[in-house]
Amino acid sequence: MVNVILIAVCVLGAIGLTAALILWGTSKGFAVYEDPRIGRVNEVLPGANCGGCGFPGCGGMAAACVKAADTGSIEGLLCPVGGQECMNKVAAILGMEAGTSTPKVAVVRCNGTCENRPRVVEYDGVKSCRILSSTAQGETGCQYGCLSCGDCVAACQFDAIHMNPGTGLPEVDRTKCTACGACAKSCPRSIIEIRQVDEQKQGMVVTCMNKDKGALAAKVCAASCIGCGKCKQVCGAEAIAIDQNLSYIDPAKCIACRACEEACPKACIIMLGEPRKIIAKKPAAAKPATTVSADTAAGNKNQGSDEAAKNTNIRPYDKPLEPKFDAALPVSQQYMLAGTIDLTPGESKAATIEKIEHTYDAPLMPSQQILLGLKTKKA
Repeated sequence: MVNVILIAVCVLGAIGLTAALILWGTSKGFAVYEDPRIGRVNEVLPGANCGGCGFPGCGGMAAACVKAADTGSIEGLLCPVGGQECMNKVAAILGMEAGTSTPKVAVVRCNGTCENRPRVVEYDGVKSCRILSSTAQGETGCQYGCLSCGDCVAACQFDAIHMNPGTGLPEVDRTKCTACGACAKSCPRSIIEIRQVDEQKQGMVVTCMNKDKGALAAKVCAASCIGCGKCKQVCGAEAIAIDQNLSYIDPAKCIACRACEEACPKACIIMLGEPRKIIAKKPAAAKPATTVSADTAAGNKNQGSDEAAKNTNIRPYDKPLEPKFDAALPVSQQYMLAGTIDLTPGESKAATIEKIEHTYDAPLMPSQQILLGLKTKKA
């Protein structure tokens, strides 16, 4: 019995020794050499692993710095979290000189505050910009602006961006922002941009992303860019370009003279760090009183009984619209037309149609003309 135990122990010991020798030989044969400078560089990096440098974490940044140093220069490599001070330490370890980095900051390119861009619907789902963008247009009529769910706030590791409950927009704390780009990547509408700024992290920016034509953009937001080109005309640095009905300021050319800000009729160009502007709504102009002389009234009365009768009874809203015409008129449109158009007795059909089209900025369909009594329904 003792011999059996001894034999088992010896066999197991021999197997363990053989396996250990195999593992030792494999580790030596397949060993990967790592430059010790990588570890030293990694120690001076902040360890945020945010990916703002363009590499997968601080380890990837350290390896890229060492590899770049072997080629003779680390210019172009920058840790946005550590900044210039961190890169100076990296350069000292590698025996190089660190180039001067250009300061950058995250910029929210939207001025669709609650006053400038009123909400038209209420979203009652998961508070996520990405989900809301993929399932609906949002709570406003603008399909380009901020969705106000705060995905950018959740993505920021440095507490540098917060939602302003008064405006419904995210605001960037320029003193904390490291320009890592996490907030920009999290925004499904790409309204956050990492922009080059001056030493005080200031610069001019167009706070609008709406690419619709001016009239359409102005309907959904009072502070939208309408592509009028006035900012481009006054820019002496040729830093402004207009593409797809939208102005864009090149931060590399902008000298922050603020001429574009003064020329913008929609106040959508601002200096970073200053409060967003609210566009005051113009009060509706009072409708001038119409004075009709006795001779005019008498003349209108004699224009024909049929025509006068038709013009004085042009709101047959109780008559249902037959479906054989071009479109059925919704109840909301019937109320709209019933309560806001002031039709003058004796006015011609052409003048009445022109007045309605001017008020609503849209041509009247044949069904609407029939409903208003301006067109005879075909048999």
